[in-house]
Amino acid sequence: MLRFAPSPNGPLHRGHALSALANRRMADALGKPLALRMEDIDTQRCPPSLIEAARADLAWLGVRFECELQQQSTRFDRYRDALETLKAAGLVYPSYATRREIIAATAHGARRDPDGAPLFPGDDVAVAPADLCARRMSDAPAAWRLDMAKAAGLVGDLTFMEVDALGGEARAVRCEPLAWGDVVLARKDTPTSYHLSVVVDDADQAISHVVRGRDLYFATAVHRLLQTLLGLPALRYHHHALITGDDGRKLAKSNGAVGLAALRESEVDPAALRADLLEWLHRQDGEPHGDGEK
Repeated sequence: MLRFAPSPNGPLHRGHALSALANRRMADALGKPLALRMEDIDTQRCPPSLIEAARADLAWLGVRFECELQQQSTRFDRYRDALETLKAAGLVYPSYATRREIIAATAHGARRDPDGAPLFPGDDVAVAPADLCARRMSDAPAAWRLDMAKAAGLVGDLTFMEVDALGGEARAVRCEPLAWGDVVLARKDTPTSYHLSVVVDDADQAISHVVRGRDLYFATAVHRLLQTLLGLPALRYHHHALITGDDGRKLAKSNGAVGLAALRESEVDPAALRADLLEWLHRQDGEPHGDGEK
């Protein structure tokens, strides 16, 4: 099975349409069903109205799904169970630092992860000692972070399999999860994070192939690590090219991407849009993913 799993925190745009079509294309090539999942763990930013809007956009685009919609917001207990497994193994720890404190502590010369964000420096660096002690003693809200060095040392070398656009020819890619530092697995206000929920969901839905954008290529190292720690199956991955805006960044609502609903209201022909996006994907299929050995 494959899945298309957008985060419904804004209108879907052509970038989402491209990924949905890439998933549908591989599902058809492999003769596998395609599921729709809504990654709505941030319930404040992902209201039901945006979920229904996303479903309407995908129906207009003509992308079919064979399985019932799954929403991550209904599965918090499942993610808590996975986190408890990691707690019992001594692989996660509570972190009390605020985002502002982390930014201040990493303002100068900090090492950065593959996305360009500063690596977490540790509570002892980010928080004043008296404040940190008070937060620990008062049982203040805490995020839960993966002890990356301990986890990576436990599992040893890892690879993931990157396949072509139709799920065929595969190559092994070496993972370097240490490059991400101690990632958050459960936020202060939510009992999970993207990394934990996506790994658990993929296993529970018996996903075999993951098709997603190249912006998540290096994050696969974290997901392979979590799969191994939790005893979950390894998957096959395809990371497709990204449509970028005039500023060179991937399409997003923050940089003015036109939503599919707006295209529909402008009477854009969905069949023509599908054809254009699939042709664009076809032209990109032969391009390399980068060094492949991050």
